[in-house]
Amino acid sequence: MADCLFCKLIAGEIPSDKVYEDDDVLAFRDIRPQAPVHVLVIPKQHVDSAQAVTPDDALMIGRLHATIPTIAKALEIDQDGYRVVTNIGRYGQQTVQHLHYHIVGGRQLGWPPG
Repeated sequence: MADCLFCKLIAGEIPSDKVYEDDDVLAFRDIRPQAPVHVLVIPKQHVDSAQAVTPDDALMIGRLHATIPTIAKALEIDQDGYRVVTNIGRYGQQTVQHLHYHIVGGRQLGWPPG
């Protein structure tokens, strides 16, 4: 999508602090981190949000999820734990209309989150 911020990141039109990239997935540091480690993981295929995922997206979602442990290990948060969150819609605080997961860790996280 031409006006999607994350699609522009994927295309290299906007720089990002990449921590992982393959043919299907891009992960980069959040520009407003909420913890010592705060990375966004996005599919290179544009999908508006988790609400827009269809059965046809199952392979893409599987690949996306399968990269999360790899990224967590590379960021050295796999042993102590971390949180994976996706925001959906206005009430869910989704600010970019492109499916993305936040990997948040590097400290003890509180609950409830919101």
